[in-house]
Amino acid sequence: MTPLLADIVLLLHAGYAAFVIVGLLAVPLGGWLNWRWVRARSLRVVHVLCTAIVAVEALIGMICPLTWLEHVLLVASGSAGYERSFIGQLVYQLLYYDAPAWMFTLAYTVVAVTVALLYHYVPPVAQGEPPTALERLRARLPLNPGKGT
Repeated sequence: MTPLLADIVLLLHAGYAAFVIVGLLAVPLGGWLNWRWVRARSLRVVHVLCTAIVAVEALIGMICPLTWLEHVLLVASGSAGYERSFIGQLVYQLLYYDAPAWMFTLAYTVVAVTVALLYHYVPPVAQGEPPTALERLRARLPLNPGKGT
């Protein structure tokens, strides 16, 4: 049962990382393509907080609580620490890389700063708030200028 719990924690960890990365890519693209959902204030606040938590953990030298919990569960199951199921191993290989700690700290900090800048340059709006002037302008422009629409 404990290895299964470790795999569940690993999947949650991968989901957390995917949320940060997908948000990092979707926000500027959605701002450019005028996707209203990328401007949802609740989504953006949670995204900034999730990214900031990772960067602060790295900057203060703290091990990620999800990594720690996963390791504890694997050790409690009698494994050496990172022996896992097939799916668990696949997700593990996607999530963990062998590199110096300073590279991760730098990467997490750059991502956090980028997300904070995106919060400013692609600002969130409250639900029901009228579109910005830029959004109104983009709504009038044809998406495919070559089609004559």
